[in-house]
Amino acid sequence: MVSRGNKNAQLFIIGEGPGKNEDETGLPFVGRAGKLLDQILESVGLDSNKDAYISNMVKCRPPENRKPSTDEVDSCSSWLKEQLRIVDPKITLLVGATALEGVLGIKQGISKVRGSWIEKGGMLYMPIFHPSYLLRNSSRDPGKPKWLTWKDMKEVKSKLESFS
Repeated sequence: MVSRGNKNAQLFIIGEGPGKNEDETGLPFVGRAGKLLDQILESVGLDSNKDAYISNMVKCRPPENRKPSTDEVDSCSSWLKEQLRIVDPKITLLVGATALEGVLGIKQGISKVRGSWIEKGGMLYMPIFHPSYLLRNSSRDPGKPKWLTWKDMKEVKSKLESFS
């Protein structure tokens, strides 16, 4: 299965799909956005390879790196469900709008639901901005996307610690 990290982690991270770097390596979140995701996790004391299990909605790179279609997401959903079953995380981060819609069926903009806990089917989810969005919106000022993401991740870290 296309993934990286610890299959015994309490944190499962779901992104959209592989980009060029991910397609070449077979690992999710290894390009610029992946490096930023690692830094975001490190900023709250989490190691992406020890404290998380990372995967994507789709396992193959969509042509021209476009957003995965509903059919593509549907065709990969059984793989993702199996990964979730095996890992059995306490918290699942939904990284970006595609993951939010693909996993929970929520079509609201990520800006409206990011940072909120969503419980469904006995699982706990937290939608956050995608690191590729943060690369385009680099301000760390209070209220800006990077600051909000850091705040969201502090909440995730706190919740993870409450399970220990």
